[in-house]
Amino acid sequence: MATKERLLVVDGYNVLGAWPQLTQGKSLDEARDALIHRLHDYAGYSGQKIVVVFDAWQSDRRMRTVEKQGALTVVFTQRAETADHYIERLCDEAAPRVNAGRMELRVATSDGVEQTVVMGRGAVRLSSRELMYEMNQARAGANVAAPKTRAARSTIMDSLPEQVRARLEKMRRGE
Repeated sequence: MATKERLLVVDGYNVLGAWPQLTQGKSLDEARDALIHRLHDYAGYSGQKIVVVFDAWQSDRRMRTVEKQGALTVVFTQRAETADHYIERLCDEAAPRVNAGRMELRVATSDGVEQTVVMGRGAVRLSSRELMYEMNQARAGANVAAPKTRAARSTIMDSLPEQVRARLEKMRRGE
């Protein structure tokens, strides 16, 4: 059976805004480079592909740039294109693989509206703080396993001994 492809899409400036340790005392370019470097490391630790998207919608950038660095892809949108629009389009393209169970798609952003939109397109939302935590755990050498999806979450019943589960099931049925 084939391994499920894992893709993490990161709203770059949104994550930078929530990560003061990366931005403190640095220019925007330096902070962005620090995030890219950490994401590149994290891609190696976690075994997933990562796409980080930075807005350029207010700049003079006429063309979108996409640069692949191993498992990390860095995208700068073009003028009049937001990172949100690019991320939503990427989620739409991945939807058939997500729906078929061949891909796990997560989007890291703390933008509430964007979280709702990408969840409606099959992605799992990850806040900027959750991403920072995962990356810090990986950097500290902790074992970072693939997060459980909604369908794979365990319940309290799963942690109970078999005989207790059987008794509760009998009680539920009225036996």
